[in-house]
Amino acid sequence: MTEIPTPAARPADPRFSSGPCAKIPGYSLDMLADAPLGRSHRATVGKAKLKQAIDLTRAILGVPADYRIGIVPASDTGAVEMAMWSLLGARPVEMLAWESFGEGWVTDVVKQLKLDATVRKAPYGQIVDFAQVDFNADVVFTWNGTTSGVRLSNGDAIPADRAGLTICDATSAAFAMDLPWDKLDVTTFSWQKVLGGEGGHGVLILSPRAVERLESYTPAWPLPKIFRLTAKGKLIEGIFQGETINTPSMLCVEDYLVALKWAQAIGGLPALIARCEANAAVIADFVALRDWIANLAEDPATASCTSVCLKFTDPRIADGATFAKNVAKRLEKAGVALDAGAYRDAPPGLRIWCGATVETADVAALMPWIEWAFAAEIAAQAQAA
Repeated sequence: MTEIPTPAARPADPRFSSGPCAKIPGYSLDMLADAPLGRSHRATVGKAKLKQAIDLTRAILGVPADYRIGIVPASDTGAVEMAMWSLLGARPVEMLAWESFGEGWVTDVVKQLKLDATVRKAPYGQIVDFAQVDFNADVVFTWNGTTSGVRLSNGDAIPADRAGLTICDATSAAFAMDLPWDKLDVTTFSWQKVLGGEGGHGVLILSPRAVERLESYTPAWPLPKIFRLTAKGKLIEGIFQGETINTPSMLCVEDYLVALKWAQAIGGLPALIARCEANAAVIADFVALRDWIANLAEDPATASCTSVCLKFTDPRIADGATFAKNVAKRLEKAGVALDAGAYRDAPPGLRIWCGATVETADVAALMPWIEWAFAAEIAAQAQAA
């Protein structure tokens, strides 16, 4: 087999995983020296750190002053589950899904909570038609499909005078996309995505309408302790001031604070969005000039700027799943892209994380390597035949 020459340049950081994601540029464990290790999270220093994390989150994301922000257990999953278990059941429910995590929320609501929900689904690469959604119901959806690379382009279809609540899983959108807070009643995310934080902690953001529901509605099912947001019919305000439900890792909190301060220093949300869009644009330009690869998102207006999902379209490919896995293996073996394969439930292909902590120069350096791995795998497939 003819040897395919490797590109001359290499990404300085090959970490393109979609979660946990690359750390901030220049990251060092020395940055965590101020973490109050061995101290109680309920001590003055612990509560101050948690409150600072909440305040910086609000400032950078532009969350309205009357919205509550809480740090909760179990990453974004815990935050979404907490919201659904605590809020759903008071009104009809519509579940929207266009990738695997949205499908997971459908399963929880239909099979676990056993609610008679209206389920609207779109295949990978497409998105649900929001014009058909009844926002007088409570509506649960992901803003950005992490495993499909398809996102909402805006919140225009969500009416301001809706009767129901909107519950939005924004885990790969927060800090990368402009979220319209007036259209979102519950918003969740985890630190491990766009800011490259450590796993295990979630963030739950509640609008005044969501708080009103919590204080006026009691679900028919029992709630575990880590899901309880109210006591005696009133919101537990301490959760949203740094008094967490369970014990957080103060090392992880410090890591999040480091990332938040970096975000603030580079220009806040506009700068974070610009970095993500620049990264995704490099891939879009690369794909546009080649007929053997395409973005999984069918409409460029809904293509993600964080979890960019790609599919191979060359007619010579005999087995798409095997081909894509082998390309990802070649990239990993070469040390130029780690964890870049498509999600296990998604169509075969690649998934390149383009969040704010990824340098655009690294994305650009990766592109010739994708072409190299593709050509090498095509040649290997031909030889095997």
